[in-house]
Amino acid sequence: MNCRKFLDITADYPVIFFDSYGVLRNHRGLIPGAVETIASLRAAGKHIRVLTNNAARNPKAAADRLAYHGLPGIPASEIITSGATTRHFLEQKVKSGKVAYLGTPASADYIIGAGLEAVPVAEVDFNHLDDIRAVAFLDDEGYDMNTDVNLVINLLRRCRVPVVVANTDLLYPVAANEVALATGSIARLAEYVLGRKFVKFGKPTSQMFQMGLDSVALEFSAVSPGDILMVGDTLHTDILGGNTFGVATALVLSGNTRADTAEIEIEASGIIPDYICSSIGS
Repeated sequence: MNCRKFLDITADYPVIFFDSYGVLRNHRGLIPGAVETIASLRAAGKHIRVLTNNAARNPKAAADRLAYHGLPGIPASEIITSGATTRHFLEQKVKSGKVAYLGTPASADYIIGAGLEAVPVAEVDFNHLDDIRAVAFLDDEGYDMNTDVNLVINLLRRCRVPVVVANTDLLYPVAANEVALATGSIARLAEYVLGRKFVKFGKPTSQMFQMGLDSVALEFSAVSPGDILMVGDTLHTDILGGNTFGVATALVLSGNTRADTAEIEIEASGIIPDYICSSIGS
């Protein structure tokens, strides 16, 4: 497996899309060299965006989180979240009523906008379901895995309403070699059991990539997918999404994909990045 130096790869791309967790930071904190790398890209005139499947935080909160970990130079205007794409869908498609959700109140406040009432699945009145207009899988915390997943399955058996998934990640890391089920896994389980298809947001779907491109176009009007390098640590979200959208992709081995299994995972999945790097700092 041929690992390239990250800054050498970026030379040909005026726009860099970064995933956040596993790329800019991981369970140990900020990726070593991340601050210097971002500074070098800024000095070279690169346009930077962060595309994150974390639906629990709005862009400002995500920027504050990066600053807390030691990377203050990325403003909210450069962060695209899966929550933003989900919020846009709900604003366009669901005009009134209640949205039952799995997730935290903070994610519901951000994603489920004005004109709609956000109701945790655990508080839904099953005797009065006529005012439920949508169901949302928002993030990985804020609900009881043993009871609330069963509640949402039974709710969806009785309600034929749109179902949105704000975070399609299947797993999220909780320690160096440990992971937990993420929202995307719970949503897939519900889809399988119910025989339904939900509306999904976040990588690998195209909405976030399009929002990122549209955002860059405000300052670089001639931008096209060929100008963009997507940098991620997960084959099935970052790399697959980037490949599908037509941008170049770089897999880093500082997060979900480990150096000792990367080659096997690429071969087994058929998801092939254009480049492989140890991290953005090397």
